[in-house]
Amino acid sequence: MNDSSARPLAVFDLDNTLADTSHRQRFLERSPRDWNAFFAAAPHDPPLAEGVALARTSAEECEIVYLTGRPERCRRDTLDWLTAHGLPEGRLYLRRDADRRPARHTKLEVLRRLARTRQIRMLVDDDALVCDAARQAGFTVVLADWIAPSEALGEAQERDGRT
Repeated sequence: MNDSSARPLAVFDLDNTLADTSHRQRFLERSPRDWNAFFAAAPHDPPLAEGVALARTSAEECEIVYLTGRPERCRRDTLDWLTAHGLPEGRLYLRRDADRRPARHTKLEVLRRLARTRQIRMLVDDDALVCDAARQAGFTVVLADWIAPSEALGEAQERDGRT
């Protein structure tokens, strides 16, 4: 049952929505992919102005939630990055370290769980497959198209279930 007294949720992805991952794409373009290096470089991601501005504006009316395909082992670095770049406080949902399902499955699972008790105003994500799945499930979606999509990251999200 939805808690109508609580503020609605605005759910934000991180990679290529709030954080520019282009400097670390090279770790996914080699074979085999170097996942440890890819995630180790995440604290150095520059913020994406459009996504950060939308998160700050959304925080005026909504409770912010961060929903990422990053593994749980990245929690401390991710929280530090959010704070360092002045993003609103919010719960952070990460993928279990061994979960390799595509992001469109893992994120939709969390969205549905959140929607059981809260209204979700919108999901903001750069992954078209995640956006399509969320839209089909009845969620309002904002496609974060302010950075060129990365083929390597897209493949990683869908085939490797890593981010």
